[in-house]
Amino acid sequence: MMFSTQGLSLTRIRGDLFGGLTAGVVALPLALAFGVASGAGAAAGLYGAITLGLIAAIFGGTRMQISGPTGPMAVVFASTLTVVGGQIHLAMAAVLVGGVIQMLLGAFKAGGLVRFIPYPVLSGFMSGIGIIIILLQIPPLLGAPPVSAPLLALQQLPAALSAANLQTVLLTVLTLIIVFRTPMSISRVVPSPLVALCLMTVLAVTAGFEVPVIGEIPMGLPEFVTPAFSLQTWTTVIVLGATLALLGSIDSLLTSLVADSVTRTRHQPNRELFGQGLGNMLCAFVGGLPGAGATMRTVVNIKAGGRDRISGVVHALFLLLLLIGAAPLATNIPLAVLAGILIKVGVDILDYRILKLLRTAPRTDITVMAAVFGLTVFVDLIVAVGAGVVMSMGLIIHQLTRQANFRVCPLEEKYKGSGMLDGDVRLLEVDGPFFFGSTSRLLDRVDQVMGTRAVVIDCRRVPFMDLSAQFALEDMIERLKSLNIPVVVVVQGDIRKELEKLNAPHLPPELLHETLDDALLVARRALAV
Repeated sequence: MMFSTQGLSLTRIRGDLFGGLTAGVVALPLALAFGVASGAGAAAGLYGAITLGLIAAIFGGTRMQISGPTGPMAVVFASTLTVVGGQIHLAMAAVLVGGVIQMLLGAFKAGGLVRFIPYPVLSGFMSGIGIIIILLQIPPLLGAPPVSAPLLALQQLPAALSAANLQTVLLTVLTLIIVFRTPMSISRVVPSPLVALCLMTVLAVTAGFEVPVIGEIPMGLPEFVTPAFSLQTWTTVIVLGATLALLGSIDSLLTSLVADSVTRTRHQPNRELFGQGLGNMLCAFVGGLPGAGATMRTVVNIKAGGRDRISGVVHALFLLLLLIGAAPLATNIPLAVLAGILIKVGVDILDYRILKLLRTAPRTDITVMAAVFGLTVFVDLIVAVGAGVVMSMGLIIHQLTRQANFRVCPLEEKYKGSGMLDGDVRLLEVDGPFFFGSTSRLLDRVDQVMGTRAVVIDCRRVPFMDLSAQFALEDMIERLKSLNIPVVVVVQGDIRKELEKLNAPHLPPELLHETLDDALLVARRALAV
């Protein structure tokens, strides 16, 4: 059963009903705005909010999460629609592929991997998405046709300013004042985006403003759409679908973490991916905008009393009733009002937490964040995330490499006064992570032990050793043996077991010893031969 009756009470049901209705009220203007911004139309935003909101609520792994079109997903879908030349069947094929990939990620238990994405990458990505949303609203707020890329919005800015419609600018400014300055006491009852949507639409209609509007929204249930692609376009569709799947999964699971922190509960990440994937997959067949778990709507639902799946279902059914009975009322909504609402969304997405720490945060992290931010805004979203993760990995490898220390010294320096082997043995101490990033430093030490009769390699302070390091160690031993210099290795625990399992011809088990005393005894015997 998807719905559990355990713990249900009149108070809890009332909270879920009120939470779902409140989330639905918040979702309405956003769904319309994201649909228009994506290029698929306001109806696509509503279809996506209803379909994904209902399916994810029933099958997802976060009980109180509200799902639907989000800013990042709208931006990616807009670029998808542009890449496929505005062909809705191809765009929906990408949405279908994305949904299937999300379901597969859930089936292969990849839900926990979102926790391994570095924070600077997420920060730069989300801030970049916020800026993209803001830049894309510049033409509509000036009365010009919407564009699909932030660079295009900047290029067309001079022409749009010269032909600006003062009535659209006025509506946008008034919308911004409402969404930013409405007291919280009012927003808790009636969300500020809905206040702006209603008041500004009434103003535009009664004052007779000549401004671009949403236009006709089809009433009733959506028509069936058949996603389709050919052999010539399958690679494009799969890449775009993978992009939607990756972004939707990250967006949803981050919202799930927020819900967990607010409610002190734990979500099921793999089930959440399955529910989101199934919902997005069905969106492809109704021409709906793909989406993800929506942070603001989820928090609104929780604050209004929503604690179970019922709230998400109520949210979707509320939007469905509006679509069936009140669609004509949205016909005259000015695009400038939706632009103002989306600018508020973009501003809210910006990561102010890390922006406040620009002067004090580590330079490397700020560099990663800035690079991801720039790539997100001006290049490509998936490239930005991939590049950010690679940069973060490279910085970590660099730091680990610096922690590794290789020191060569005669034994009498290490054990003064002991008379051990009279300097005929050199000790090579390996301290710190020994992996592919530090192997070259070990091989550089070969020349420092050439003039000795025996070598002891001390790896007791090595926390881990990868295959590259194991091969580098074997190569060093092989080179010393070719010069008739016996080598003994001190290694302990799991690392020794791994070396023994390796069965390397120049690194047999008899060369490996647990203690330095045992290694010295073997070296002494080798010199006595």
